[in-house]
Amino acid sequence: MGIRDLSTPRLTLREPVDRDAGSIAAAWQDPAIQRWLGVPVPSDDLSAQRYIDSIVSPGWANQSVFTWSVIDRGELVGLVWVDAILEGVGRIGFWTSPEHRGRGIITEAAACVIDACFSPDSPLHRIEWRAFAGNVASAQVAQRLGFQFEGTLRSGAVGRQGREDEWLASLLASDTRSPGAWPETVLPS
Repeated sequence: MGIRDLSTPRLTLREPVDRDAGSIAAAWQDPAIQRWLGVPVPSDDLSAQRYIDSIVSPGWANQSVFTWSVIDRGELVGLVWVDAILEGVGRIGFWTSPEHRGRGIITEAAACVIDACFSPDSPLHRIEWRAFAGNVASAQVAQRLGFQFEGTLRSGAVGRQGREDEWLASLLASDTRSPGAWPETVLPS
């Protein structure tokens, strides 16, 4: 797919490169990122460089994982990726560094990625969002993007704390992307 370089009016999305390793490693120090994502703990520039070399670059090469650095005013502020790509379905994930949260950056970046993944030259027709149950911040982004909540997969994922329930939502290329109602057990009013 020709979606390696994307942009919005305020953001640039591009493949992570070697110079991004330090910023990625710094963000991985955040306890929330460590809790909700499978990042290396402890992590350092070398572990971030290994991620770029072993996941990002091969993923683009074999079209199995697409990862973008989210750049705002010249600074890497987060990552968005679509992985588990198989038979027209992919799974979106994202994080924002703590000091850049609450500004709509990741919602804007993820919407741009979704537009690209649902473009006519893309083979994707469904994108799934999954998160450990309790990751309300991620659920709020998914809801704003128009994902429809499908349920909780009991003991559906393995995290640092062992088996955990996992929330699942999806977005189809044909969906309107209007935020829908999600259960109060996921997103309390």
